[in-house]
Amino acid sequence: MEEIVEAQKQFFNSNATKNIAFRIGQLQKLESILRANEELLNQAIYQDFKKSAFENYTTEISLLYHDIKEAIKRVKKWSAKKKVRTNLVNLPGKSYIIPEPLGVSLIIGAWNYPYQLSLAPAIAAIAAGNTVILNPSELPINTSKAMAKLINENFDPIFFKVIEGGVTETTELLNQKFDKIFFTGSVPVGKIIYQAAAKNLIPVTLELGGKSPAIITANCDLNISVKRLIWAKYLNAGQTCIAPDYVVVHEKVKEEFLKLAKKEIAQSKFMIEEDNYVQIINDKNMQRLIALIDEDKIYTGGEYDLENRIMEPTILTNVSFEDKVMQDEIFGPILPVLEYNDLDQIIHQIKARPKPLSCYVFTNDKKLKRKILDEISFGGGAVNDAVMHFANSNMGFGGVGESGIGSYHGEHGFRAFSHYKGILEKPTWIEPNFKYHPHTKSKLKWIKRLIGWQSLA
Repeated sequence: MEEIVEAQKQFFNSNATKNIAFRIGQLQKLESILRANEELLNQAIYQDFKKSAFENYTTEISLLYHDIKEAIKRVKKWSAKKKVRTNLVNLPGKSYIIPEPLGVSLIIGAWNYPYQLSLAPAIAAIAAGNTVILNPSELPINTSKAMAKLINENFDPIFFKVIEGGVTETTELLNQKFDKIFFTGSVPVGKIIYQAAAKNLIPVTLELGGKSPAIITANCDLNISVKRLIWAKYLNAGQTCIAPDYVVVHEKVKEEFLKLAKKEIAQSKFMIEEDNYVQIINDKNMQRLIALIDEDKIYTGGEYDLENRIMEPTILTNVSFEDKVMQDEIFGPILPVLEYNDLDQIIHQIKARPKPLSCYVFTNDKKLKRKILDEISFGGGAVNDAVMHFANSNMGFGGVGESGIGSYHGEHGFRAFSHYKGILEKPTWIEPNFKYHPHTKSKLKWIKRLIGWQSLA
């Protein structure tokens, strides 16, 4: 691994990746490889999750195509020198910012959306002019092998290389001196990544998770709210970092909400055979989820198939913040429903816990909407929808506090893998004498005036 990293450093130092045409060519190549091998990608993810070709395209592959096309279209603009205002004390002169790639990047992917959460950061890194070492999650072994095959057989390892493996391999990679580390995964592992990066002062982007709330107010459009919420929660069998982790419903509409939610689950027919549901990733996570279900609080669902790692969509009611299911991110098809009548109290409860990756507000009350958005800190979210904000690359996607550090998607992804170098350029035909010896009272007087003028300008 040390040799691979060193080879990539040498290639990066050759300045080949700084060429915009080179970056565009590599992105076009990646798109061609993905399009030519969609069937292989579909087969691999079905073996790991029983995820359908429809869901694989809509939740993973299509997002990668979008990212590639956007990067190809805009990378020249993103990479261009940007003029900025020159302050008074530096006149005559001009100032500008030059985006430059950081260097050799390590991307550690997540298992729940193995293609999208591994290759989207890689696309951003390539667009910004970096070399890439990708370490996909070892849990979905077939998708990991598929990515390794496609990347390693088609790209020069001095530019783009997939290194498979689990804890041992990842630990060895973290001992190398990268210029950037990008990690998507759990909070506990994120802390390990952060500590390892700190030893070499490596900048990091951490895309983590947390318990993302959905708040249902008394005056929302309950029918459409339930429809959107249920889809978002049980997408990928709840194994989505921005899925609504729990719902807080106003007491006036709680019973109606529960009835509509149960009806929507039945109408959606969440089953692998319907191409809209998947397995739980492994036995360990299956057992973890089973332990979160309090049978006395099941409103609907609760059944599971251990052998096939299937858990039906489950709603728990009469839940409090003290229940076991409310202690950590669920990351599965279990939806706890809490009741409220005092919004301030609920906001206080949410703020008393780690900042979530997402928050969803279902309301037609502008005042309540502003109150929730202003008072609760979270990575990103939506009003009267859930999860879909992820699909808008014009907004940076990322967490805050324990839910993550940094953001990506679109130009934000380019920025995550870039350094913005500020340059002051001055002519030599004139040089004011204020800063040079001798330091006189007259000079100090003029300096104070200049600083005053500068602050007013």
